[in-house]
Amino acid sequence: MEAVTDETWTDEVLLSDVPVLVDFWADWCGPCHRVRPVLESLAAEWEGRVRVVSLDIDVNPNVTRDYGVLGAPTMILFEGGEPVRTVVGAQPRGRLVAQLGL
Repeated sequence: MEAVTDETWTDEVLLSDVPVLVDFWADWCGPCHRVRPVLESLAAEWEGRVRVVSLDIDVNPNVTRDYGVLGAPTMILFEGGEPVRTVVGAQPRGRLVAQLGL
């Protein structure tokens, strides 16, 4: 799963030609590590249709603040540069996919 940063945010997420699912995570976050294999599997399954990327909230405070992310993990789906769905907390694969509407 590719990492994005405050510096690459606009090009990698907001200007993307395909929807982008952003995993806002932190190294100290146990649930973040539990959901990562699910996200990596979805990234492979959705290749070419939806990009799945991660953003470390401790290293990238600007984007984290701009989107009001208060906890980790938080997953936000962006379409056309706009946030369209948000899921907070580690979810089982089926529930995550359903909540994202994908």
